[in-house]
Amino acid sequence: MASAAATADGDAPVTPDATSGLPPWPQLIGFLLMAFGMFMAILDIQIVSASLTQIQAGLAASADEISWVQTSYLVSEVVMIPLSGFLARALSTKWLFVLSSAGFTIASILCSTATSINEMIVYRSLQGFVGGAMIPTMYSAMFLMFGRGRQSGVSVAVSLIVTMAPTIGPALGGWISEVATWHWLFLVNIIPGVIITFGVWALVDVDRPNLPLLRRIDLIGLVAMAFFLGGLDYVLEEGARRDWFADGTVFTVFVIATVAAVIFFWRSLTVVEPVVNLKVFANTNFLFGGMLGAIVGIGLYGLVYLYPVFLARIALLSSGQIGATLWVTGLSMLFVAPLMGMLARRSDPRRVLLFGFLMLALSTWLTRGITDEWRFAQLFLPQVVRGVGLIACLTSISVTSFATLPMEYIKDAGGLFTLMRNIGGAIGLAMINTIILWRTNLHWGRLAESVNPGRPEVQAQVDALTALATEKGLADPEAAAMREIGHQVMEQAMVMAYADCFTVLSWLFVVFAIVPMFLKRPPTLASVAAAESH
Repeated sequence: MASAAATADGDAPVTPDATSGLPPWPQLIGFLLMAFGMFMAILDIQIVSASLTQIQAGLAASADEISWVQTSYLVSEVVMIPLSGFLARALSTKWLFVLSSAGFTIASILCSTATSINEMIVYRSLQGFVGGAMIPTMYSAMFLMFGRGRQSGVSVAVSLIVTMAPTIGPALGGWISEVATWHWLFLVNIIPGVIITFGVWALVDVDRPNLPLLRRIDLIGLVAMAFFLGGLDYVLEEGARRDWFADGTVFTVFVIATVAAVIFFWRSLTVVEPVVNLKVFANTNFLFGGMLGAIVGIGLYGLVYLYPVFLARIALLSSGQIGATLWVTGLSMLFVAPLMGMLARRSDPRRVLLFGFLMLALSTWLTRGITDEWRFAQLFLPQVVRGVGLIACLTSISVTSFATLPMEYIKDAGGLFTLMRNIGGAIGLAMINTIILWRTNLHWGRLAESVNPGRPEVQAQVDALTALATEKGLADPEAAAMREIGHQVMEQAMVMAYADCFTVLSWLFVVFAIVPMFLKRPPTLASVAAAESH
């Protein structure tokens, strides 16, 4: 009776059906629509990223300007994600998701109508901010609807969505750009967005709003959080490309973000109603689970970035060919997802998480010997192992992180958990780009030293290339031969830098693999059922 009353007041999870252990079917359909909305939000980042060249040409933007199409979205999104916990408590889970989905759809229409780079940046900022609430709200809804015991089973489907969107995004974006104009990268969101918005509005009802909470919002803390997280994301996104603090803009933004961080943490720890409840991190499982989520973010977003960059720059594959090569990871996740879900439900999720990290380490270790001749066949096994590792981590990490968290912290935890994974992905991309630049220059210097025309094998290569240039009728065959040798040296230096990245990631995953065993064991479905029976 107590639980029923709580549910009526909107403060407790939806009461599951007595026979199936699931929410009522309308709620279940609504949850599936929310899951698809999360997929749409994650996918949008990837399909746009794969087609920036077409957008650049359509808007007559420079190379520096076009990067802001992604940066503006990510900076705005990273501000909304932690704020979503406060808004979910004030507006309710249902209405926050409905407003987020509707706003995302409207912003997508605006993006498709952009006629200048400035308009696109404004519209993408709006799209990232309003759509940023869908992902963390989905995690909160999962917990509220299914409870602790069944969370591990549901997390399998959610994990597939989180991983499949970045996997198929680049190929899908490239295909859309090839068969249609870049405007359709945004127009494809309209029909799904409308269906999701009205479907969630009609079917989902898991809690009640607390509108008076909006009058107590900490505006100083909100502004400080925006400058802190937005600045941090900008530094991570642009730092490697702009030589970090040697660039005046990056350094200035870093200083502003640091000052804003101090103000944000001070307000969050002292005001009565902070915009982000940092008390969530007092829970050991959630604190270290969030850290592990950041490392998984590196494995998810970092490797999704690293493989296509190698295949495009070194293998010279098209976006369609790259997508066909990377599909192996998605297929392996689909095949092993049921097994990982069963293990997470019936065994210790911490062991599944340990296994997942070791598989990620193995997948990158298998790639440490990469050469310029690697294609689909050579990357097949590492990608299969990576898929197994990712699905093992993602199906168990949310279960482990939320296992001992009090119910009143769930909504704030959903936003912070998503934020940690996104920040981890941003750190991973910054780390990968920095390693590639640093190690490429290092290997270039060492290889260039060995390219001495006085060596017989080098002179033979120069002569062969000179003869080839002469046959093609080039104006300066010897200069053309030296340029080709320089290109070959640079290509080999880049391949060696990629190998260094994979090695670093391998050790990173190994170091963090042991962390799950120090956390409290989450309850299994059987233990929850036994507790409820008593």
